[in-house]
Amino acid sequence: MSRRKFGGIIIFILAISAFFVYAYLIMLSEWSPIVLQLSILTIIGGILGVISWIGYVMATTKSSPSSTIQDDET
Repeated sequence: MSRRKFGGIIIFILAISAFFVYAYLIMLSEWSPIVLQLSILTIIGGILGVISWIGYVMATTKSSPSSTIQDDET
């Protein structure tokens, strides 16, 4: 079996296992409120991180002459 295929199988198995562990922690364990809070914190942090990265890139990228719009008043 190729190394790439083996890596894909391992990732697949780990993702399915992580889902079942997460489902157990949410539904059946006493840690449910903490797991939910950390999940929401991670999701919101990821979304805001992407938005801040977009803002940073927009603020620090130089505009090229071909991307500027010129008005033709003729």
